[in-house]
Amino acid sequence: MKKRILVIDANPKPASFCDALAKNYSQSCNSECEIRTLSLSAMTFDPDLSNGYDNVQPLEADLVDFQTQLQWAAHIVLFIPVWWGGLPAKFKGVIDRTFLPGFAFQYQPNKTIPDKLLKGRTAEVILTLDTPAWYYRFVQGAPVTKQLKHTILGFCGIEVISTTYLGPIISSTPEQRDKWLKQMAKMTGK
Repeated sequence: MKKRILVIDANPKPASFCDALAKNYSQSCNSECEIRTLSLSAMTFDPDLSNGYDNVQPLEADLVDFQTQLQWAAHIVLFIPVWWGGLPAKFKGVIDRTFLPGFAFQYQPNKTIPDKLLKGRTAEVILTLDTPAWYYRFVQGAPVTKQLKHTILGFCGIEVISTTYLGPIISSTPEQRDKWLKQMAKMTGK
């Protein structure tokens, strides 16, 4: 059985370096993998969960597809730009709108910790930065890494097995970008 891998380009901007990395990763996977891709820039939806969980907010077609792809995947590879130290708002909107009770987690009576409904999946996170990776990790405290690993993916049962930091992108040379693209091809061999 082929390993089911979902590759997500979580940059809301089309033709970004995240897009190039995601495409290179996808194209480098071997025949033992079944690859599906999602691009945030191609998705259309309201990112605002206006009423929280108080009222049902019907999911747009792109969000239904996002949930379907997550359920299908055994492994998820996320390519995310770090903006202002955090997730891009549109990507956070995907999470707010789709990681819902009954889909990603479920509270149970008399239990503090909910059931993790996306258990059994793994994830790799690749973050692109405009600051040096060491500065983001050790001075700024890597807030996106912590948020994804503990309060989003981990909360729902998805185990983050690795995080890769690439940066600074803004001042990188074509040679450095080529090196990062080649690094993505090597990551598919894990």
